[in-house]
Amino acid sequence: MIDRDMLLSLPKLTGMDDRLKDIFRHIVESYMETGGPVGSRNISKSLPHSLSPASVRNVMADLEQLGLIYAPHTSAGRLPTEMGLRFFVDAMMEFGDLSNDERHRIERQMSADQQTNGFEGLLTQASQMLSGLSSGAGLVMASKQDCLLKHIEFVRLEATKALVVLVDEEDKVENRLIDLPAGLPASALTQASNFLNAHISGKSLAAARQDIEAHRHLLQQELDELTAKLVDAGLATWTGASNDRPQSLIVRGRSNLLEDVTAKEDLNRIRHLFDDLESKGDLIQLLELAQKGDGVRIYIGSENQLFSLSGSSVIVSPYRNSEQKIVGVLGVIGPTRLNYARIVPMVDYTAKVLSSMISNNHD
Repeated sequence: MIDRDMLLSLPKLTGMDDRLKDIFRHIVESYMETGGPVGSRNISKSLPHSLSPASVRNVMADLEQLGLIYAPHTSAGRLPTEMGLRFFVDAMMEFGDLSNDERHRIERQMSADQQTNGFEGLLTQASQMLSGLSSGAGLVMASKQDCLLKHIEFVRLEATKALVVLVDEEDKVENRLIDLPAGLPASALTQASNFLNAHISGKSLAAARQDIEAHRHLLQQELDELTAKLVDAGLATWTGASNDRPQSLIVRGRSNLLEDVTAKEDLNRIRHLFDDLESKGDLIQLLELAQKGDGVRIYIGSENQLFSLSGSSVIVSPYRNSEQKIVGVLGVIGPTRLNYARIVPMVDYTAKVLSSMISNNHD
């Protein structure tokens, strides 16, 4: 990783003379145009002032010593190093601005995409548009959204891990990996899936969790009332409460209790409430894990292999919602010889347009 602060603090770089700058600029710009090394003879012919190939080689040796250029092969020309590119972009490049026609083109394209495909389609189209305009790979990353669900499935992968499969109302699928609490039975995952699919339609994970917590609170209140009634009547008592062990309700005089129809119904209801509360507790825990699970949706315009290649550059800019909160990033991935001067303002303006559209949709 390049230490930019260290790089920019080097006096030999910031105090670079004009001859050094001209030759370094020529090497970088030639690389960005052709992708290949450039030799001293070609540089000598292209410089605005007269300088022999031998003098150019001396300057190139100085640039190489500074770590800004290197020779890919013996007797070959020179290429900029990653540090050299970083320095050139930060300290020497003059960034242009988009023309009015380019701005209007971006606005029209994204507006049409939103009307036709909705927000999810807009993100995908934004990546494809950036890919087409930059000749690189367009990238849009959206932060994990609390979408309205149609289906949820918990799939155990191993003893301590499970996959949560979320399907939203637009049939978009998102997978999240969660760590399971120790001792959670496999049946709890199946029960959670079945119960939630009968109750979550049109709700987010957060809303579903709130509903279940509210229901669990009501169940707890009912349980408290029923058990208090039995305890007050001398038919039961609480025992066994500790930090690592819940209280147990001990029923006394079971044969006498069964003769009291009301007490029998209360006892059956209490047993049901205990089971229900336990299952709701598991549900709430699983929903909390699902909300926090690892899962980010990534939309790539083309050539996602570039993520794993060395020698690639990524230019990204965040986009925001109506509260100015960053909700994702978009940008371009490509070879290190990207046309930075053109792509940087393009990415920046596209992010601003996307932020504006998101804000307007929520006003």
